[in-house]
Amino acid sequence: MKKFIVTLATIAGITASVITYEDVNTVISVFQDKQYKKIDVAAIPKDTLNKIKKDYGNYTVKEAYKADDGEYKLVLSKDGVDLTATFTSTGNLIKILN
Repeated sequence: MKKFIVTLATIAGITASVITYEDVNTVISVFQDKQYKKIDVAAIPKDTLNKIKKDYGNYTVKEAYKADDGEYKLVLSKDGVDLTATFTSTGNLIKILN
């Protein structure tokens, strides 16, 4: 069993040393580059928009973008301050980007 663990650790170490910093950045950027297309705010389903407005009612939706997987990126505005947030297709907050 010890030989197996040592061999596995050695193989993992060799494999890890082959991956370069540039390769890691390429892999990370591939997973982060979700493409969004601009849409009219009116194109957001009513149920989804109602959920967002219920949770963020003091904000106005200035711009809307949609990814192929149904995720939304919205530019919300309140008191002259904008923030961008992503939501699931059902209106659940994923993250606030700024």
